[in-house]
Amino acid sequence: MSYPDSENATVVLIITIILSFIVASSLNVYPLSPSMATLRPMVMIMVLIFWLLFQPRYVGIFTAFTIGIIADLLMDTHLGEQAFAAVVVALFIKITSVYIRQMNTASAWLVASFGLIIFQLNLWVLQMFIQNVFVAQSTLSLLMSILSWPLVLFALRKFAR
Repeated sequence: MSYPDSENATVVLIITIILSFIVASSLNVYPLSPSMATLRPMVMIMVLIFWLLFQPRYVGIFTAFTIGIIADLLMDTHLGEQAFAAVVVALFIKITSVYIRQMNTASAWLVASFGLIIFQLNLWVLQMFIQNVFVAQSTLSLLMSILSWPLVLFALRKFAR
């Protein structure tokens, strides 16, 4: 027996997931002054981490790869850098969520912080191997992302399972 309300709720959730990624991608490419651009949080990855933590049924490894490819295209990085880093973060969160039974705000922030650190470390290693470049200013972006992740949690908390 099918419940129409549950089907409607699923459609609303999927639309919300798609819209949240569209808004996050807009915030990722919004033009800022050079001094402010170094402080820009990694919004697309933050939103991806939220959905991986709280809606793993709908957002998984393939979504992480797709969001990474889109981020590569939007941020003009080598194709596959952010996709690889996003998949590694998705795998980390999938493995971590097996061990964490109840996700409260503090544990979600801790897991998200480790996910953001893993993402940035992957980007640094890939950029060192591919381009022989190390961008130390992205540390500020990482710190801003860790500090502002609760805002993502606050904005999307209605959709946490």
